[in-house]
Amino acid sequence: MTVTETQTQTPVMTAATLYDALLRNTAPYILDVRNPDDFARWRIEGRAGLTVENIPYYNFIEDEDGAVARVPADREVLVVCAKEGSSQFVADLLRARGVNASYLEGGILSWGHLYDTRDIVVAPWGRIVQVARPARGDVSFIVISDGAAAVIDPLRHTAPYLEAIAAHGARLTHIFDTHVHADHISGGPALNRETGAPYYVHPYDAIHPIDMLPAVIPYTALDDGQVFQIGRVELRMIWYPGHTLGQVNILAVAPDGFRGLFTGDGIFLRSFGRPDLGGKGEAWTPLLYESMTRRLPPYLDDATLILPAHFSTLDEADEAGRVAAPWGVVRQTNTSLSHMESEKEFRSFVLGNLPEFPPQYVEIKRVNIGLRTPSEAEAEELELGKNVCALAK
Repeated sequence: MTVTETQTQTPVMTAATLYDALLRNTAPYILDVRNPDDFARWRIEGRAGLTVENIPYYNFIEDEDGAVARVPADREVLVVCAKEGSSQFVADLLRARGVNASYLEGGILSWGHLYDTRDIVVAPWGRIVQVARPARGDVSFIVISDGAAAVIDPLRHTAPYLEAIAAHGARLTHIFDTHVHADHISGGPALNRETGAPYYVHPYDAIHPIDMLPAVIPYTALDDGQVFQIGRVELRMIWYPGHTLGQVNILAVAPDGFRGLFTGDGIFLRSFGRPDLGGKGEAWTPLLYESMTRRLPPYLDDATLILPAHFSTLDEADEAGRVAAPWGVVRQTNTSLSHMESEKEFRSFVLGNLPEFPPQYVEIKRVNIGLRTPSEAEAEELELGKNVCALAK
């Protein structure tokens, strides 16, 4: 495992190195020394089998022997705190006691800010690039073909998209949000301001579902069935109400027969999007059932690559960090899709498995249509933690 050495010879691990280890399932024992409330709200997660434990920093000050005794002496240990200082102190202390300890550079904030960019598809017609924020389970995509680029579901920070597009000699021509997101602040309006590329969203999502106030940001309305050409790739909009009233899926069709479906929060690899984040779960559940059973199937075959906007667990990604799978595989392995025999069965399953509704999601939707402009610190606080857009199972 690659680490760097500090002047005190305590190894330091970067967030990118940690992510690679998490993907390979070779990550060390993770010791989180933040206070229990912060740990409960948000922590590093990986594949099944990862060990992450919380022993607060102050325990190592008040009862050093007792705290050290709780740390496995026969394993590699990565110490994590909020910003770095406390974890370096604890890692130094553990190394003095013979433990093979390192600490996370920049603390858990560096993990939260990590963006990971990887190719999903590379073909003669162009490529599909995945831009993920692993700490949040958020995924977005760039379609690049013949010098044109479209970004789908961009996350808050714009640099990863602009850098990836420039690296492939392309120009941003279209920005799409499959819906107005509740879990994260969209980078769509910012990309629009920075590049002039039009920002597209369905008009039903340009109204706050609780405040009933219209968007005050520039956007271009999407229509069901509308088609856009990105180089040699056709992007078709498929209206898919249920998670939100204006959710769309975006079907990509390439000249070689490739078909990929950007599902937003429609269908995930192991679940599907909950219908209650607009405060109307009872009313929107039947819409979601109709979208899943009638609107979407005509566009799918078993080879269609499903490209969702979120994952709930890193086990949904492959070893290369790609969050994508053919529909034939998803249909067989996504057990949440087995409750479609009747609307009554579906309704019972959905409404009986709704996770907690994060109150900050109402505010994030306000931000995403321009009703509020948060400071950087407020944006960080709103986005803290992992997304809970999927139905619980």
